[in-house]
Order: sequence, then structure tokens, then C-alpha cells
Amino acid sequence: MRRLKTSFKDLVSRLTRSGNHLLFEAEHFEHLWSIGIYTGTSPLALAPVPGLTQPVLTRDDVTDVCALMVADPFMINAGGMWYMFFELYNRASHGEIGYATSLDGLTWTYQRVVLAEPFHLSYPYVFEWAGEYYMIPESHLTGEVRLYRARRFPDQWEQAGVLLKGHAYSDSSIIRHEGRWWMWTESSQGRFDTLRLYMAEELLGPWEAHPRNPIIELNAQRARPAGRVIQVGARLIRFSQNCYPTYGVDVRAFEITELSPTAYQSEATSDGPVLGPSGSGWNKCGMHHIDAHLQEDGQWLACVDGWTAVPSLLENLKPMR
Repeated sequence: MRRLKTSFKDLVSRLTRSGNHLLFEAEHFEHLWSIGIYTGTSPLALAPVPGLTQPVLTRDDVTDVCALMVADPFMINAGGMWYMFFELYNRASHGEIGYATSLDGLTWTYQRVVLAEPFHLSYPYVFEWAGEYYMIPESHLTGEVRLYRARRFPDQWEQAGVLLKGHAYSDSSIIRHEGRWWMWTESSQGRFDTLRLYMAEELLGPWEAHPRNPIIELNAQRARPAGRVIQVGARLIRFSQNCYPTYGVDVRAFEITELSPTAYQSEATSDGPVLGPSGSGWNKCGMHHIDAHLQEDGQWLACVDGWTAVPSLLENLKPMR
């Protein structure tokens, strides 16, 4: 997730064209991100949980540092407890990874920062493999995709390897499918319009570029990953951030119809977004992330994020508790 600033006139111009209207007298605006919980019968048809106060996590819930925002949530269930990892933007430094816990996946309690580096971190893609817990946070400033392993889950993490080098990789999203690892990652260094695919036999590699790379180019509506790649029955679904005409507009879904070491094809699951701006409240202006999990009762539970515009994140901070 990026913290962005732009002129108010440019904001109004862009959002008016996309059907969204903001009324601010400030000369500049910034994205204030928060986290919500949605449910539904399909990851392609999710809605806020009835009766649940949204958002479920905000920067005001962060108690150990002064956070400007929270975003990019990923969940995992371990031992009957839900754990959510997410970016929090530390006012004193940059993006760090915090976590929260929940017994039911609905009501969350913030815990603390669990991963901080000298460089910005976000998009903490957490997953379990062979009895261990791993995380791939975005670390685009290093020009690498770094893999972390839980030395003690959930609160102690160490670097286990470097999977890719050479680009400012953003929002790398990984899945094990039909005996092989696959990773989608955005590589345009700020345009949000180029998606590359990599593959490996083993998690630590070696990773090799797919021969069809870049699988998406010059398309800011489809390229940048927007959360966990999931399997729904026989279908493989990838989510993308729509970053046009501005960053964090909505979330689109694509079914991967062909995936092999030599071929790749995908198609949109619908003409419109699966998540988008509500027009009011915490996600008034846009949404750009989803992590959906199938429950035993057949329902899907997802953590999502959204943003509203504020004149200045620093000026709108509440006092630290």
C-alpha cells in the first residue's frame, strides 16, 4: 500500500469522471486507510457483516507506535485462533507489519508490531507450508522479494531467503498449484501497470520467469495484485487493484483459465468490481485489497481495506493513548 498525496483539483477531476465526489476545502488530500470484515456465499459476492461495526481495525487501535493508517490485511487460522497481519504506517519511520487476533474472525484485538526493517514493508502475504508459517511482505525498496519464516508464530519472524531480485517488486502473491509454486508480482516501479509471473519447484527456488512475461503490460486496472490468490472449486481466482484513474479505486477479479510453464490465460469474472467505494464512511473513496477464506459452513470470510480522503494524516491524528 502506498501513502499518496495529490492536489485537490486533480482529485475532484479524476473522481468526478469515475462517478465519485468528494467535498474538501483542503488544498491537498491523503488516503486514510482502515480494515473491514466482509462475508458472503462467494468471494466474488461479499458484503459487510450485518450488525458488525466497520471498520474493525483503524490506526486508532494501534497502541505501540503512532500509526498514520492500517491496510493490506492478510488472515490465517492457527489452533482455532484467527491472526491478521497488516501494514501499519509508523509516523516515526515507514511501513511496518503489525498483527491482531480474533476468536471468531469478526471482533479483533490489536497486539503489536511484529516485523520492522530499515525500509518500508507492506502487504504481508502470510501462509502455511509443510508445518511452518511464512510471510512475503512487500519490500520494493530493496529490489527483492524476501521470504520470512516464523521463528515463533505469530510474533517472531526472520528472513529465510530472497526469492527474486532485480525489480521494485510490489504486492507479490504466491500459491502452490498442481505441484508447483507460482508468484504474481507488479514490477513497473510506480505506474501500477505491469504484472509478471514466476514459477518454482521449491518454495526457496530457484524461481524462473514465465516465458509470457510480462503477462499484463500498460494496464493499471488489471496488473497490481490485490490479495491472496485462491482456489474456488476448480477455479483459480486472482484479484487485482484498479489503479485508474487514481490509486486504490476498487478490486477486480480474474479467473486463471490456463496456467502452465509455457502458457497463461485469464479472464475477468465480471464486467465490474467485486469491491468498491461505498460513498460514505471509512471506505468512501475506494478499496484495494481482499483476503478471502472458505469456512466450514460454506460461507466466505474476508478481510478487506478501504480509504477515505483527509486533508492531512498528521493533522487528523488522535492523541496516543
